[in-house]
Amino acid sequence: MTAKNFVIRKAAVLGAGVMGAQIAAHLANAKVPVVLFDLPAKEGSKNGIVEKAIAALQKQNPAPLATKEAVAYISAANYDDDLDKLSDCDLVIEAVAERLDIKESLYGKVAPHLGEHTIFATNTSGLSIETLSSKFPAELKHRFCGVHFFNPPRYMHLVELIPTAATDPQYLDNLERFLVSILGKGVVRAKDTPNFIGNRIGVFSMLATIYNTEKFGLRFDVVDDLTGKRLGRAKSATYRTADVVGLDTFAHVAKTMEDNLPQDPWHGFFSSPEWLKKLIADGALGAKTKAGIFKKEGKRIMMFSPETGEYVASNQKADSEVTDILKEKDWGKKLAALRASENPQAQFLWGIFRDSFHYIAYHAEQIATTARDIDFAIRWGYGWEQGPLEIWQAAGVQQVAAWIQEDIDAGKTMSNAPLPAWLKGVEAFHTNEGSLNFATGKYDPRSSLDVYKRQHRPAPLLGENLPPLGETVYETDVIRAYTLDGEILIVENNNKMRAISRAVLEGINESIRIAEERFKALVLYAPEAPFSVGADLKSMMPEFATGDFAAIESMVKLFQDTSMNLRYSQIPVVAAAQGFAFGGGCEFLMHCNKVVAALESYIGLVEVGVGLIPAGGGTKDFALQAARASQGDLLAALKDRYMNLAMAKVATSAIEAKEMGFLRPSDVVVFNSYELLHVALNEARTMADSGFRPDVPATFQVAGRSGAASIKGQLLNMKEGGFISEYDMHIGSQIAWVMTGGDVDAGTVVDEQWILDLERKVFVDLLKNEKTLERIENMLSTGKPLRN
Repeated sequence: MTAKNFVIRKAAVLGAGVMGAQIAAHLANAKVPVVLFDLPAKEGSKNGIVEKAIAALQKQNPAPLATKEAVAYISAANYDDDLDKLSDCDLVIEAVAERLDIKESLYGKVAPHLGEHTIFATNTSGLSIETLSSKFPAELKHRFCGVHFFNPPRYMHLVELIPTAATDPQYLDNLERFLVSILGKGVVRAKDTPNFIGNRIGVFSMLATIYNTEKFGLRFDVVDDLTGKRLGRAKSATYRTADVVGLDTFAHVAKTMEDNLPQDPWHGFFSSPEWLKKLIADGALGAKTKAGIFKKEGKRIMMFSPETGEYVASNQKADSEVTDILKEKDWGKKLAALRASENPQAQFLWGIFRDSFHYIAYHAEQIATTARDIDFAIRWGYGWEQGPLEIWQAAGVQQVAAWIQEDIDAGKTMSNAPLPAWLKGVEAFHTNEGSLNFATGKYDPRSSLDVYKRQHRPAPLLGENLPPLGETVYETDVIRAYTLDGEILIVENNNKMRAISRAVLEGINESIRIAEERFKALVLYAPEAPFSVGADLKSMMPEFATGDFAAIESMVKLFQDTSMNLRYSQIPVVAAAQGFAFGGGCEFLMHCNKVVAALESYIGLVEVGVGLIPAGGGTKDFALQAARASQGDLLAALKDRYMNLAMAKVATSAIEAKEMGFLRPSDVVVFNSYELLHVALNEARTMADSGFRPDVPATFQVAGRSGAASIKGQLLNMKEGGFISEYDMHIGSQIAWVMTGGDVDAGTVVDEQWILDLERKVFVDLLKNEKTLERIENMLSTGKPLRN
């Protein structure tokens, strides 16, 4: 009888290079014990190569490990001594060098040691999965497939899954379930073609950008200004992305296309340009070598000039007439304006869109099953807000096709390859029925695999005009409260960046009142990042400007009352968070009865950056935490929590947020943000069904005047050492005064309201200081903190 549950109790990764080690790190993040293999070292410990790789994981930035403790899940092994450790691994991921002979030799070594049901997946970006499968023992081929993680594996959502003709669908489905739910990935099933979907299109898009950069005589800095955030793509745009990926890696992937696609009509453009070959030959490989297309000299950013072969200052931006066109929301009007403009930068942008659309259309049926596969591969693998076919559809499928055909006829395109027959008559790539299947011309619905039933609202695609979730119970301009099952009320803050204004606070309190009357529980939910950037300071600017401190104090009191209402409501309140939860957003999390947070949540009390202190209950809650954890030494327990506030420290993962006290140890971390609501509803239902009752409001001991004096002494040392400014010291002293209970003796027992009143008084007093107003204005205008 086949086991119903597929559980990966232990995994192995073969190859401790950059990708192998980081895949192992992400398995460790998910608490999957993983054995990391490599060749035996020639000197010292035989596991030296792996041990060095594991040590490097703990120093890299961005961090592959979500918490320092995760490294304990990785053990080192070598191929000489430890192959027997593979026998109890449910998943083995091979990530050795991209050479067929090396992989074939390794397969011969490891195959005899694999367990009876082990899934064996090769992490390759370019080699044929069928060819690799042919080097695997015949009796194991049904458990062999391709898996392609994108770099860095912790942060990139995309994983491509590539079956062979012999892969048993059951093993593929089980691996997809694991990748989606345990590792938090977006899985696209790709066909076995060179570079699969993501890199085939993504690398071509970069090659088309390189070609059109030269064609229109543009500089790299101008191109990056044009092709980053202005197009809804990653901030690193094109050439900076190549530096981050590694110029040698980018050239290798392009060469895979050059070597394996001799019949491709665009083949002549796959070879690396001479300037790129020169940089690689000189060892300037990008970010990993501190120099590539860009490099830093002191505080100046320098840029490689292909014309001179030297570095010049990177200081030029796009023309305003072109950036004005890019502000147009309608893609049809935007592409039409770029195409009609005589500005070389506009012509360049039309060129890169046209050439990418042309390439995708020509190859779509060969490389992918549906339009959805292409758009998700580029969105999740390259950080585009919209996939290329979504943009094409938004501009009008047949209109854009006609423009491409005109340019083919006029000899303006990179290739004169014809547009495919399947494109004729197509008006949409995505509809409510599904996404276009290039071979059948029909619209295929999304995967019916059970793991996707956990996603109440999966990643949306343009053209899917889906109704709002659930049945609306209560709604304002900024709050929507609705229910999926008539039992739990779900509340969304729809203010910009989910900032917390008076209207948001009033809406949350009304939602709690309704939930207490009619529902079992309440879930505070952000369907996409951020959870909340904190208080809506912009909406409070009139009060700041006029000095209406009574109105400000009333707003802060409402904020505090809302936090306490979340904690002491008669029904359980669960928060489902992802992305930024800063300031007031963090305070809401701290006051909910339970939090379900996506792994990639960035949580902190950052009010010091705007010259304020946390006053929605955050300072109070850290004082309460310290008292509960003190074990007789309250000042020691206060120290770390105090520094989190005074230095505006931010947890860079939900796991780290637990360690820093922004989340409780009992809070739940979910790796796939699309499963947040599913898990939060289950947690809320469990709490309600088990007879939830709110705690009694807490009383606790504070460190008093002597505790505040001790902290201020340390602040003075930091100021004298030049680590903080005088105003930083002033704010830090105010935080210390509140956290230690104000003007009371050490050991005094206070209640939560006592500290909330101190929080509110200090917050309003700080707003009367010109330096705080300077910090607020700087944050609103630049998005960056000012240390004045």
